[in-house]
Order: sequence, then structure tokens, then C-alpha cells
Amino acid sequence: MKTITRKKEEITKNLRNKRAKSIVEGAAFFAVGFILSSCFVLKVVSPFSISLISVSKKNNFLYTAVGSALGYMLFCPENFARYAVAVIIVSLGTFAVSLADIKNQPYLPMLLSFLALLATGIVVNVKNDSSVTQYALSFAESILGLGGAFFFFKAINCNFRRFRFKALPVSDLTCIIISASVILMSLERLTIVNVSPARIAAVLIILLTARYGSDRLGFILALSIGFSLGIGSTDTMYLAGAYAFSTLLATLFCPVGTWSAAVSFTASVALFSIASGSSTGLYIILESAAASIAFALMPSIATKRIEEFFHGGADTAPDGSLRQSLVVRLRFASSAMNHISESVNEVREKINDIHARNAERTRADLTEEEYIAREIINEKTNEIRVVASDQFFSIADMLADLAKEFDEAEHFDNIAAGRIRRLLGEYEIYPRNISVIEDKFGRMRIEIMTNGRETAISKAEIQKEISKICSRYFEKGRVTHFRDDSMITFAERPNYTFEIGFAQHSAEGKLCGDTIKMVNDGKGHSILIISDGMGKGGRAALDGAMGAGLLSKLLCAGFGFDSALKVVNSALLVKSNEESLATIDCASVDLFTGRVDLYKAGAPATYIVKGSKVTKCELTSMPAGILRGIEFAKRTAVLSSGNLIVMTSDGITEIGGEWLPAMLRGFEDMPPQEIADTVLREALNIAQGQKEDDMSIIVARLK
Repeated sequence: MKTITRKKEEITKNLRNKRAKSIVEGAAFFAVGFILSSCFVLKVVSPFSISLISVSKKNNFLYTAVGSALGYMLFCPENFARYAVAVIIVSLGTFAVSLADIKNQPYLPMLLSFLALLATGIVVNVKNDSSVTQYALSFAESILGLGGAFFFFKAINCNFRRFRFKALPVSDLTCIIISASVILMSLERLTIVNVSPARIAAVLIILLTARYGSDRLGFILALSIGFSLGIGSTDTMYLAGAYAFSTLLATLFCPVGTWSAAVSFTASVALFSIASGSSTGLYIILESAAASIAFALMPSIATKRIEEFFHGGADTAPDGSLRQSLVVRLRFASSAMNHISESVNEVREKINDIHARNAERTRADLTEEEYIAREIINEKTNEIRVVASDQFFSIADMLADLAKEFDEAEHFDNIAAGRIRRLLGEYEIYPRNISVIEDKFGRMRIEIMTNGRETAISKAEIQKEISKICSRYFEKGRVTHFRDDSMITFAERPNYTFEIGFAQHSAEGKLCGDTIKMVNDGKGHSILIISDGMGKGGRAALDGAMGAGLLSKLLCAGFGFDSALKVVNSALLVKSNEESLATIDCASVDLFTGRVDLYKAGAPATYIVKGSKVTKCELTSMPAGILRGIEFAKRTAVLSSGNLIVMTSDGITEIGGEWLPAMLRGFEDMPPQEIADTVLREALNIAQGQKEDDMSIIVARLK
């Protein structure tokens, strides 16, 4: 009963809030409609109230219409009948559009405003037998109404969430500024001893924007406000040029100090006012001086707030520092470690269940001493697995790998990060962190962290726009999900690509003991992996998949090869009481330079093919899963366009003879997939009659 009562109270409260919001909105539209009816262009026409009615939503257009009609009756009694009819026409049209629920576009409101003003203007001109000039004036008023409807529509319907995130496009921002300028123009006629508080406020806003915002925004504001305030009368037409040029001078003197900017602005406006010979020139000079003094004397606490408003995410990426990016990457590293630890724990629990069932079945066949000894051994083994699982949380050398990576990040492009933030705002994407990183080799990558499983950010059109912002070509965005977060990485497109072919043969059943992985680390490196589990069949497949899978995940997370191998080795050591091992063969190719780093843990030779020359890269090392503390054997080579790298499992290399190098010399122009298939067929033919093993081959050509 209490729950029902509480829900009723919540519903009642929500209804009251909606009703109060509706009343406030209606009052605002009424007031603006009333004010705009007093806005005259060249002291003759007043089209902007009609424009506002046409763009008002169905719940508010009646308020706007009443406010406009009342304003026209007070401020324009001689033309009240004409404007009243225009109000009725545009109100009926707006009502019809709202009933039809037509797509929310500015074209219909623009057409309604234009037709209502043009039709009533022509009727009045015909009745009064007006001159051609009057007809032209009516047409010009209709055009102003059409333009006003467009600007009001864009201002009312812009996404203010994007405005709050400083991600609003310049076009929408301009429409907001022009709409506000028209309202200021309406207030311009309210004067105190011929001095307009609206013009003082306008100059103050322009100076604050130019000083604490940006030069571009200051110019847009000056032009919009100057034009809006200037067209009200022939005496003030010069304000558009005066405010724009004065703002230019103010921005030049802003680095010197606020007083310099204020004096230069006032002096420039004074020059324009004197040159124009306007009767209101003296008052405009006084208004500019008053606003400039207020600007120069603005207290520091207020200027700090204003600066925070303009720069809170507008032109800088607050997450673009080295520290922030390091935190982001370490978080993902921690998630990867947690995932591995959980996997090992799951394996340990399953093994314990198997041992428990086996112990129950064989309990009667063992003496008490044998049973106790076996249980002690199992318990000790389980403790080792637990310790190994816990050690994943504190692998210092992995964190050192990440620290080294960030040490190579020499430059963070905060300006590009801010532009990308605004771009994503246009697609309704609001990332938590954006880092645009350029390393010591001049390569750029972009890391964007979002809440939830965001995938829209990897669209082709977004990638194209990001490439324009950074003046670089990027590869397709790579999305990585960790729990409730997503990281999207855009890596600069490298100089080379890989054409890859691979082939496999299973010696026992459907499961092959070899696992092949091909991954990209997001930093311009293509990594090829073959992991060969001990023996054949399902058990070998499990070892091979575990080795290759863990290694590829860790490398993609940003860890180095040596530290990643230690994790794989520990995981294989604790997987079961029985011997479990896997050879690991890796080739990491830098697609910017063609350098290839070979890493081998018990793996057979790799072949580098350059035309008719075949180089055999053979290194002595131990496979993973036998001993603690094993390390990769390493070798480096350099590839150029057209060169091949050939990696195989021992099922191919141990069938005897030097047939493979000789065969590879004749494959200069053959596609990699065809090469892989051909080598595998030949290996199977040679191995006939021998003890068969799993076979795998990767062939990659640099292009």
C-alpha cells in the first residue's frame, strides 16, 4: 500500500513539474513575441514576431501569437490590422503543420512566414495604390521574415546537450547568436537619456568573448550583433563594420592587457561614429566607453568563471595529458590481468572437481597412507595454482612495458582532440576521454574512451572526418570492450600492408594442435603467431589455443613480448599436473619501416624470401610450459615491398630434407594463399609413410 501511495505521489509531482515547465515556456514565448513586435528594420517593417510564431511548437505558438498581436497593437497601431491578419495566417498554418506532424524541418516555417508577410503586404499596397518602392519593401520584409524563421528554428531546435559539452557546430552557434542579436535589437529602443542599455550589454558581451573565448567567435558575435543593431535605423547602419573592426583591434591588443583592448575598441568605435556623422554617434561612443570600462574592471573571480565557460572542453582535451592517458591504459591493463586471473581460477576449479570425482571412484582401491599422500600432493598443486593466479595482479615488468610506451609518446595534440570532441558531438557521441598521441617517430594514433559499448564511432564517415582534422590517413577504428567501457583506437595508416595466406592440416580428428593468430597492435605493427601444443588432437589444440590466445590478448593490450611470454608460461605450468607445453613462434612487422622482429620459444625456423634469395632464421630456445623463467630467442630482419615471410610448425620442417627453401625460391609472383596451399600439399606428399604430425603455415607478403 505504501508503495502504491509513493508511486502516486511521484506521478503527481512529475505532472506538476511538467505543468510548471509548460507555463514557464509559454510565458517566455509570449514575452519574446511581444518584444520582437517592437523590432523595426529601418523604422519601417517588423517581420520577426511572425517568424517566431511559425517556428513555435504546438504547445507554444498560441502564446507567441497573443504576445505578438498585443505588441503590434501597442508599437505599430497604424499597421495593426495588416500585422494582425499576418499573425492569424501564420498561426493557422503552424497549427496545420503541427496536426499533420510533418518532419521537423525549417522549410515549412520559412515558407509560412514568407507567404503571410508577402500576401498581407501586397494587399495593403494594392489598396493604397503604392509605388514600386513600397512593393519592393514588402518583398524585402518577406525575405527578412523567411530568414528570421530559419535562424529561430535552428536556435530553438539545436541540441543544447551538445552546447553544454562544447560540441555545438559553428552553424548552430551562429544561428543562436543571430537570434539573440535580433532580441537585442528589439530592446535597443529602450533608452535612458538616449543611451541604450542593450547596446552596452552587446559591446560587453563582444569584448568578453573576444578576450576569454576565441577570436573567431568574437568576430561572429561582433558581425551578428553589429548588423542586427545597425539595421534598425539609417543612423546606426555603420555599427556592423564598426563593431567588427573594433573587435579586430581589441583581439590584437588583448595580449597586452584588458585596458589596452578596452581603449582600442572605444577609440575605433569613436572613429567610425565621427566619420559617419550620425546623430546618435555621441551616445554610441558613450555606450562603448561604459561597456569597455566595465570589461576592464571586471573582477578576477568573474573572469575566471567566464574563461572556464568558454574553455571547458571547447578547444582543449582535458584528458590529453600524459598522466591521463597513462591512467586510461593502465585501467585496461588491469582489466586484462583480471580476465586472465579469472580464466586460470576457472580452470583450477574444474580440475579440482575432476580430482574429487576420481578420488571417490578410486578410494576403495587405495590404502589410507596412499590416499592421504595423494590428497596432500593435490592440495599442494592446487596451492601453486592459486599462487600463480594471484601473481597476475602484480606483474611489474608488464607495467614497465606500458611506462616505456608512454615514454615514447612525445606530443599530445590537444587542439585536434578538442576538434574531434566537437565532431563526435554532431553524431550524439560524448566520449569520456580523447587522446591524440604522436610518438617519437612522428606516428599518430587516437584513443577514444566511451561509456558503454559504443560502436557508431568506428563508422567510415567519422573516420574520414577525423582524418581531415588531423591531416593524416587512419586505418579503420579498432573497438575494444572491457566491462562497461569501450576504447576505440585509430592508428595512422602505415606505408605497407600485408597480403596473408595460411593453411593447416590436422593429424588426428578435426582439432588441430596448432593455433594461428594474426593481430594488429594498433601502433603500426602486424603480428603473426603460430602456437604448437604438445602432441596431437584435442589436448594439443587446448595448449596451442591457450598459448596463442593469451599472447595475442596481452600484445593487443600494450604489453611487451617478454612479459607476455612469462604470463603464458605461468598459465601453462599451472594448467594441470600432467606435462603441458606449447611452442610459440611470433613475427612482429613494423608496417611503417618493414622491420621484422622474430620471437621464438621452441619454434622451428622462419624463412625470409627476397626474390630468389631465401634466408633461414633458426633460433635455439625452450617452449613455454616446461620451466619457469623462459625467454624468447630474438632476431631482426628488414623487409621491402614484395618480400615474403614464411612461418611453419614443426610438422612441416621435421619431415626431413631441404625441400622447403628450394621450393620457396620459385614463388616470387604467386599469391600467399596459393603458396601456403602448395607447400602444405607438398609436405603431406613427403610425409607419407612417416609418423604424421599437425601442420601449419603462414605466408605473408609485404606490399
